[in-house]
Amino acid sequence: MRIPLSVLDLAPVPTGTTPSEAIRRTVDLAQLADRLGYVRHWFAEHHGMPSVASAAPEILIGHIAGVTKNIRVGSGGIMLPNHTPLKVAETFRTLEALYPGRIDLGLGRAPGSDQAASRALEASDGHDFSQQLAELLAFCGQTEFAANHPFRKVIAIPDDVPLPPIWILGSSGASARLAGNAGMGYSFASHFSPTPAGPAFNAYADSFKPSAQFPKANAILGVAVVCAETDEEADHLATTMDLAWLRIRRGEFRPLPSPEEAKAHVYTEFELEAVREYRSRTVIGNPKKVRAQIESLVSESGADEVMVVTNLHGHAERLRSYELLARVFAE
Repeated sequence: MRIPLSVLDLAPVPTGTTPSEAIRRTVDLAQLADRLGYVRHWFAEHHGMPSVASAAPEILIGHIAGVTKNIRVGSGGIMLPNHTPLKVAETFRTLEALYPGRIDLGLGRAPGSDQAASRALEASDGHDFSQQLAELLAFCGQTEFAANHPFRKVIAIPDDVPLPPIWILGSSGASARLAGNAGMGYSFASHFSPTPAGPAFNAYADSFKPSAQFPKANAILGVAVVCAETDEEADHLATTMDLAWLRIRRGEFRPLPSPEEAKAHVYTEFELEAVREYRSRTVIGNPKKVRAQIESLVSESGADEVMVVTNLHGHAERLRSYELLARVFAE
């Protein structure tokens, strides 16, 4: 089974490094993914998290598009409550003008931060996600403002390029019908959602209405993956996210721990159960095992593409995981 593979990049910050270094390292992964034939390289938007340096995906998108050749570059996603729709329209039209046909605009309804950071960022002016999305489309001429709307004559410049293809992000299925009815792409974050993706993808497909940018439905499945030469090595590397996930559940946002730090942690029975639950939705193992598990997830969910997120402590090991994955699917 030939499954299109893509990259979801959070610019992870391991212990012993700085966020600035993590940002600069995104180039290594993007250029590797470009050479290996990955379809997309998307950046997530998170704020106030010392383990994640992708707070400004729109800047990273422009930088990475400039140092790669073929791979599509985009947001996974822009958290719309943190932005005014006009600014998003202007930013992504500008990116589209600079890199025609290579930019994606993934949109999410969550803030991607804790409550304090959300309040500091809030730009929604009380509007819900669907209202903000409608404004974004109207600014770019894909829909129209009402005759008496105060923004009716506002133009998102540059206005001689289209808005890039829009993907709606979801983790519970709530956005699936919105994406389908709007004729947009849909991406489901199974890497952190305990909800199965199949029902959401079915709802998306059932409600899908073809559009100019999406003649047919396109569903992406987000999957957390740790791939190494052996199962034992993959399991060792994955312990980083075991402890990181526990810390996030406790509201502790710290840089990614090393496997050695993770193995030195004394886990309670409650914590072990939380780790088992996290691992149940993470694909870990040697290349052939990982391929089989991903193929099973695609078969079960009906996904058209898989977007891989791999957050490891070691930079070389993280790159190697993406390399092994691409090569085993190319066989």
